[in-house]
Amino acid sequence: MAMAYKISADLCTACGTCIDECPVEAISPGDVYTIDPSICSDCGTCADVCPVEAIQPA
Repeated sequence: MAMAYKISADLCTACGTCIDECPVEAISPGDVYTIDPSICSDCGTCADVCPVEAIQPA
């Protein structure tokens, strides 16, 4: 089973870069973005594009 990614609340700036890159639409916007682990396909695309490196494997 894949390990979902998570977004660090301390680092996320809610810039929106990751949400457009997620191929399975697992990321939800907000003051701090969140990733739904039941949807996340563990592709890492969001982590690759995050400008502040707020997204890491869970």
